Amino acid sequence: MANQKKALLTISPCTVSSNGKISVDRSRKKFEALINPSGYEHTLSLRYSKNKVLGQPGTETKYDVSHPEKIVLRELVIDGTGVVKSSNNQTVSVKNQIELLKNVVYTYVGSKHEAPIVQLTWGSFLFYGRVESLKFDYTLFKPNGVPLRAKVTLTFTEYQSSEEIAKEADNQSPDLTHQVEVKAGDTLPLLCYRIYQDCAFYPEVARVNNLMHFRDLKPGMQLLFPPLN
Repeated sequence: MANQKKALLTISPCTVSSNGKISVDRSRKKFEALINPSGYEHTLSLRYSKNKVLGQPGTETKYDVSHPEKIVLRELVIDGTGVVKSSNNQTVSVKNQIELLKNVVYTYVGSKHEAPIVQLTWGSFLFYGRVESLKFDYTLFKPNGVPLRAKVTLTFTEYQSSEEIAKEADNQSPDLTHQVEVKAGDTLPLLCYRIYQDCAFYPEVARVNNLMHFRDLKPGMQLLFPPLN
């Protein structure tokens, strides 16, 4: 355990493929902190809508949407005094470290006019997002005014591709069309109950799928369950 390498906060630029998969862009430089931040704040929030019900004194609260998660890195120290050196045992100026950080999280390289997507890793911590705010607090200077140390606060908003959002939602609402793969032991009434919470819709589902005999289901079959009227 004494020889275990210290895990450093690393921020890497990412790309998103046409199928929505996020991966690290290894053609671009990543930012690796020389000194880890003092901690981070992880925020998850939900929004609810309040509907006034006629005849009731209060309001009915219903789930509306899940907001993207947020990460706030507090007091990430950028040091250029030489007390802490880079992985190749070099002293990196505050200016150069800040420029690299800005290039990774703030300045977009490419044709899209939006902030870059990045991967944050720190030990077992893993997060994909875009920077929402970036604040530099310069705290130590050379006599000529060149900064020797700065504290950085970064706020990131979670990024998910539309494909990932749809997969995570896994909507089971009866007003959506579902495609279901038949598994061993499935029956059409049972599947109707899972989708609609009512077994009585199996004749309509059989008609939509051109099933002559609704009991003749075989594992691997793909069935469509249309939205309810």
